[in-house]
Formats: sequence, structure tokens, C-alpha cells
Amino acid sequence: MPDDSWSPVGVRGVFGRSPIVLACEHASRHIPVELNNLGLDEAARISHAAWDPGALHVAEKLCDLLKAPLIFGGVSRLVYDCNRPPEASDCVPARSEIFEIPGNAALTDQEKDRRFALVHEPFHTTLANAITQQQRALAEPIVLVTVHSFTPVYHGERRSVEIGYLYDTRSDLSEAACTTEQNKGQYSAALNEPYGPGDGVTYTLRKHAEALGLSSTMIEIRNDLILTQEAAHSMASHLAGVLRTALASLSRSQEGRSTS
Repeated sequence: MPDDSWSPVGVRGVFGRSPIVLACEHASRHIPVELNNLGLDEAARISHAAWDPGALHVAEKLCDLLKAPLIFGGVSRLVYDCNRPPEASDCVPARSEIFEIPGNAALTDQEKDRRFALVHEPFHTTLANAITQQQRALAEPIVLVTVHSFTPVYHGERRSVEIGYLYDTRSDLSEAACTTEQNKGQYSAALNEPYGPGDGVTYTLRKHAEALGLSSTMIEIRNDLILTQEAAHSMASHLAGVLRTALASLSRSQEGRSTS
């Protein structure tokens, strides 16, 4: 590691036209060849444990519709999960739901640090730079929107929620988006479902938005709704409308507070 077939991070879209920066941490299921597939069979390598199926197609379409830059991961989260802090035990998981990850078992601190340097650092440096660039171009605060998908059945339990809007401690954008979603009535939506801060999934939001006083939301989409490119693009069109309405609502609220 590394090899010529992968990059830890990709950038798509234009800067300076939208108040949104998009991120998709779990966009890829690629495992570098030197890691020998982490000892996994094909079923595990293509499963939701390795990546977020459909998430990149949604994020790419949102990038085009919203004219917003997108930063996306280029390697499987089983190699290194860019949405976990380095101190988290599951940043390089030895097990993910029903799958044992032999290539991560008994990993040395040196090898873990090497993966951190090769995967985590380039992704987060690129995202931080994108946020800075976008704010300078617009001369105003921006918002961070991360795009994820989740499996309909987890540990044998079926999930009824279809779209979740997640937040860590700052809830304004997630609440505005979830309210908009619920008013539309097309999908079953909830705040901090099917995961929340207690599950350790809000690292990117904390690191790149809340630490800077910026609004953010993590969109979780049930992956059976976006498994084809057509379905993913349809979902992206829907979410673009939700985000535009939510941002307009936040802007009105902020104007109201400034004039009161």
C-alpha cells in the first residue's frame, strides 16, 4: 500500500457557487491489492459493511444539482473508516455486523498509523481545505452535508425509517431538513435515526462543521431506495429540494432573530 489503482480521496464539482459542501466518506468498496482483500470473500467485499451502496451516486447528483463541491472517499471503510476518530476501536474494524475482518485482526499500532496517514489524513485535509475555499469564495458561512446509506436489516431487525437526518450537538439544519421531509410525506424520516451521536457516527460533522460554528447534517438513506443509478438520481433530486427548502427556512429564522 499504496498501489496505482486507488486514491484516498476524490473531488468533484465547482467551488464558489453554493453555500453547501458535500462529503461522502463511504463512497468506495475498493481494497488495495496489497491487503489481499483483507481475507474477505466476495459477499463481504460487496456488502454494506464495506461501503455505503448508492451513496456516491446520490452525492454526485446532488453535486450537479446544487452546484456544490463534493469530497468523497476512495477506499473501503474496512481499510480505514474516515467517519471515525483515530482513537475509535472501529476506525479499523476487526468485525462489522456479521462479518469478521481477518486482515484487521491483531493489526499492529504501526500498521494502523500507516493506514491513518494514507487514508484518513488526505481525506480530511482535502475536506477542510474545501470548506475553507468555499467560505472564502462566498464570504459567508457554509453548511456541510454528508451523504450515507444504511442497510434495511441490521442484526436481523428490519428498519422502518427511510431517511435519517443526523446531528451531533447542533441540530438546526437537521431539524429544518427533517421537518421539510416530514411535511412532504414521501418518505418516513426521523432525527438521529437509525444512528445517532452515541453510535460514534458524527465525527466528520464535529470535526469540520461544529468545530467551526457551522451548520451541518448527515443524511442517512435506506439503501434499498437507491440501489440503481436511476433510483439514486431520483432520490438526489428529492433531497436537493429538501435541502433548498431547509436552507431557506434557516435563512428566514436567522433574519428574524437579527431584526428582533
